[in-house]
Amino acid sequence: MFIHVLKSKIHRVRVTQAELHYVGSITIDEDLMDAAHLIENEKVQVVNINNGERLETYVIKGERGTGTICLNGPAARKAAVGDVLIVIAYGMMTQEEAKSFKPTLVFPDQHNKPVL
Repeated sequence: MFIHVLKSKIHRVRVTQAELHYVGSITIDEDLMDAAHLIENEKVQVVNINNGERLETYVIKGERGTGTICLNGPAARKAAVGDVLIVIAYGMMTQEEAKSFKPTLVFPDQHNKPVL
């Protein structure tokens, strides 16, 4: 049997943009994507610390080094610029694999730069 397990997380990143008239998704700076081992089009859960909103969407690659975190389409109604988010990705694995798996946790600085 496979279970869903935390694969990676970007913890406490700030929204820099919200674009309502867009197809939908979350745009994430490619540096943050690399740090969290996220790939373009990967499904993520987005949790807004400011208002408690939760949503699922997919990742779009943002320009490297910009600190961009942009909620697009209907998701733009779930956060305001400056809100703090947690972006979570899950993986599927066996219970045995999950016992030794270590997720990737990224804690960005105040400018959405990954702290290494």
